[in-house]
Amino acid sequence: MSVLLPDLLVTCDAALAAAGRIEALARERVSALVSRDGKLAADLLESHQVAAHGYAWLATTVAALRQTLGWARRLDAAGRLGDLESLLLQAAFGEYLGQIHGGIPMSQGEIVRPGDLGLESADLHALSDPAERLLRRQGAAAPVRLAIAALIRDGHHFGDPGLEDETLVLIQEQFRRFADAEVAPYAHQWHLADQLIPIEVVDKVAELGVFGLTLPEDYGGLGLGKTAMCVVTEELSRGYIGVGSLGTRSEIAGELIRLGGTPEQKQEWLPRIASGEILPTAVFTEPNTGSDLGSLRTRAVRDGDLYRVTGAKTWITHAARSDLMTLLVRTDPASGDYRGLSMLLAPKPRGDEANPFPAEGMSGGEIRVLGYRGMKEYELGFDGFTVPAANLLGGIEGQGFKQLMQTFESARIQTAARAVGVAQAALETGLRYATERVQFGKPIYDFPRVGGKLAWMAVETMVARQLTYFAAQEKDHDHRCDIEAGMAKLLAARVAWANADNALQVHGGNGYAEEYPVSRLLCDARILNIFEGAAEIQAQVIARGLLGGARG
Repeated sequence: MSVLLPDLLVTCDAALAAAGRIEALARERVSALVSRDGKLAADLLESHQVAAHGYAWLATTVAALRQTLGWARRLDAAGRLGDLESLLLQAAFGEYLGQIHGGIPMSQGEIVRPGDLGLESADLHALSDPAERLLRRQGAAAPVRLAIAALIRDGHHFGDPGLEDETLVLIQEQFRRFADAEVAPYAHQWHLADQLIPIEVVDKVAELGVFGLTLPEDYGGLGLGKTAMCVVTEELSRGYIGVGSLGTRSEIAGELIRLGGTPEQKQEWLPRIASGEILPTAVFTEPNTGSDLGSLRTRAVRDGDLYRVTGAKTWITHAARSDLMTLLVRTDPASGDYRGLSMLLAPKPRGDEANPFPAEGMSGGEIRVLGYRGMKEYELGFDGFTVPAANLLGGIEGQGFKQLMQTFESARIQTAARAVGVAQAALETGLRYATERVQFGKPIYDFPRVGGKLAWMAVETMVARQLTYFAAQEKDHDHRCDIEAGMAKLLAARVAWANADNALQVHGGNGYAEEYPVSRLLCDARILNIFEGAAEIQAQVIARGLLGGARG
């Protein structure tokens, strides 16, 4: 007997409409809490932060269902909606609708309940729908998860990702082969040795065009869009998050220069970034600022044809090996906020293990970390470090914060793709172990809670993938997508952590041993909720955007 519900697409469509009604009422109730005189009030937004962030999670959950249904409809139109894809859709709706009614996990210890959003049981009942109730009751039940587990058991097929462009399919296949051959077999060794990704691998990534993937062809790039970036990033991160992250700093630097640079700066730097001749790094965060970039203190003082930089930075990835720093500094000492910030394109000599920072006026030390080790993290000190004045991005002081904000959408979309890659790696690693590990006379995959656990991992990975693709497509169409990028990053990071944690649980005691790659995946996944804007910051961005009415 099939566990698939009849008329699934129509049923999901009706259920999505019901979820949208619940979201709309929650938005109205939470807006009333955080607004004064019809406008969003910062003090009220902070005092009612749980409600505001909870609403952001609710909106993200509904958006994830909307994009997952859109994915299934496109597959159906193309004749590619099979049983597995249908079951993934059904399970996603069943579980996420249940969370909307019962509680959405914002983190391990934070569940947002309908009451937190000003919703009563009577509200939920009135806004509900027979289709929605059916999906909540049966959509993600144990037989559904076991049916999914049976279909993904061979470890080769986890559902059609829905790529409609043949070029994207070819790109995915190319980078999957590269990751399987050149990255995955060695990633755990690099992690255990706490070593930089071998430069030979970096050079191969450059040869594949990763560093110029989205840069215009006029500057030596491939001229591809953010959706292609997501496909490439996911496959590389599936092999190892460090390799999947190699392109992040090039993406940020390239975006900064492409959008904010002078013609001369574009011509000088973009072709060299695209080719991999120059490895950039992003130097923004300071010891006491974190996400509060407006309070940044590192100063750059104009001295003739130079800027002299003094201050401290921290959590700088790939800093020793890089050749160019996109360096956020305060050029107006009278300013105490973001308006006094500027961006410098600061060249530096490439360091090595023996002498990581050979530049005069610059020093640094490594920050030892649990995971995400392949590029290493550093704290940096500047004491009179010089940068040519011609390297002020855009040639005008005070534009640094604005320039940086223009990159956040792309950076967060790319981070969401990294998270999807890690989530997929955890799923595949957990499934492989579960089908090989025999206990009580059979593979542990055959025990319902193990198989069901891995089935749900497949569901959420696909959901996160579709939300990420949507954000990338919005960016490719030049639509503002700060909220969409934030949603993709918020959900995908949670999924990556949940998958890694569940994959380790499937391994039992072995998962806690360093020799097993799943132990690395757990450490690698944990950072995704923090960098490129912590989960709380993403929720704040989403809440402000939706509750403030700017995107209504």
